[in-house]
Amino acid sequence: MPDTCPNCGLPLELCVCKVLDRETETKIRVYQKKAKFDKYMTVIEGINPDEIARTTKELKRALACGGTDRDGTIELQGEHKEAVKKTLIKLGYKEGNIDVA
Repeated sequence: MPDTCPNCGLPLELCVCKVLDRETETKIRVYQKKAKFDKYMTVIEGINPDEIARTTKELKRALACGGTDRDGTIELQGEHKEAVKKTLIKLGYKEGNIDVA
């Protein structure tokens, strides 16, 4: 018997709980701040802690930049505000929940 989701009881192949969790999340805030040596970094706040490592990896791959997840935020090297928004939408996050400052 295939593994089932503990939340909805469906087989894991058919489970949509993670997608639904992304849609009902709190606001995701994307902004820039100045780092060392007059360089900029893009900061993303509001990603679910269970998804933060996977989302960081996907953003770094899609934007071809370095970065890390630290203290519940994602920090990417460079100025990527608009590209981050587009990538998050492709990853399944709801556009209305993403606030670019």
